[in-house]
Order: sequence, then structure tokens, then C-alpha cells
Amino acid sequence: MSIRAFHGYRAFMDKTGMESSGTGPGSITPDGSPVEFYLLLKPAGEAQLVAGVAPPGGSVLDLGSGVGRVTHALVEHGFSVVAVDESPEMLAHVRGAETVLARVQDLRLDRRFDAVMLASQLVNTPDDADRRGLLDTCARHVRPGGSVLIQWLPPERHDPGRVGRGRTEDGLTVTLERFEEIRPDVFDAAMRYTHGDRVWRQPFLSRRLTDEDLAAELKASGLRLDRFLTEDRAWVLAVPAA
Repeated sequence: MSIRAFHGYRAFMDKTGMESSGTGPGSITPDGSPVEFYLLLKPAGEAQLVAGVAPPGGSVLDLGSGVGRVTHALVEHGFSVVAVDESPEMLAHVRGAETVLARVQDLRLDRRFDAVMLASQLVNTPDDADRRGLLDTCARHVRPGGSVLIQWLPPERHDPGRVGRGRTEDGLTVTLERFEEIRPDVFDAAMRYTHGDRVWRQPFLSRRLTDEDLAAELKASGLRLDRFLTEDRAWVLAVPAA
């Protein structure tokens, strides 16, 4: 389950009049992300995935980097990283990498990278235009022969039966608190994060995409679905179609 709210969440919820803000101690970004919570999170093997498809010491564009959880691990692996996020509160914590304050969909850097990362299941945004914008950004910033690593929520994971399930690691507990289908293939969800006596709640929306849907979305942006990188199918490798 996502531990970073989708960038399209607030705009979509504002249009529908539904609740759109996260809650909890410390700074909360416009998309509902609690900065203090993300500072507690550790990498989950993302840098190793990049190392498996990118050249040693290569360049990586980390889209939606947040506080640098993955960025810092990539730097430690010897990659040259550019971290992009729309939240200055998040980017203020990034170290050892170039930072760019920007909305991912609007990013236009005059360079290409060996690998582009789009994590946090941003691709599952229910806003079709935002999804196209995210994937177009990936396509225009990956070099020929390069790799685009995309984290998504596979269709089989859109299961309301998972509500109430959680996991605890290093004193952090992450629980899926709500997961309701509000219209065909669009789910309104919320996560609950706890650490000691601190509690945060973060809402998000997720569109259920089939494998065929994902392949079609990638193709429309000039990318090709190459393979799944993890056994749980949570990470996808896409390559320039040309």
C-alpha cells in the first residue's frame, strides 16, 4: 500500500468536495503527506532495483522524492541523483543530491538520465491527465537505452478486504484504515501511521489499472512495458519504445 499520497489527490478531492487533507503532528504537505513520518522511514531496496538496470555511477532522476528516503540510498550506491518534489518542506531534508522544486508533470530539464524513478504509486492517480503528465515526464527525461522504474498498485492489490491490516517495523506501524470503491475502479483510501504516541492519517485515491491498461498508458507516452522487477509486481521496468 502506498506510503506517499498521490499528487493528483488534492485537486481531485477539491473538485468533488470530499475531505482532502492529512492530519497529525508536524508539517503536512498539500497532498496530505506528514513530513515527520516520512523522516522516520527507511529505504526498502529501491536502490538495489536501480543498480540492477542502470550502469554503476550512472545518473538517476528521482521523481516525487519527498524527504529523500530513496534519494539518499541511491547516493550511497554511488549514483548521481536529481531529486524532484513539489513540497519545499520535503526537499529541505534532501542531502547529497541536486534538488528541483517542481510539480512532476511540469518538469522539463534540458538533460536525460540513465534511470528515472516514479515511486509511491503515483501512476495510480485517478486523474487521467495527471497520469499522462507523469509518464510523459518519465519519457522525456530518460536517455535512449535507459530505464524507467515505476511503482504501482497492481489490480489484485485493490482489495477492500485488506482494511485493518498493518505492519510494524522499527517502532513504526502502518495500517490501511479505509479502502472503498467510490466509482468504478476508483478507490477512496486512508492510511494510519503511528510512532510512539504520534498518530498521522493520510488519505489518497487509487485507480485500479489492469496490466493492459498500464501497458497502453506507457505506450501513449512513448514507453514500453519491459517486465516486472519484483515478485509482488509492485515495481515495473519500462524502456523507451524507440
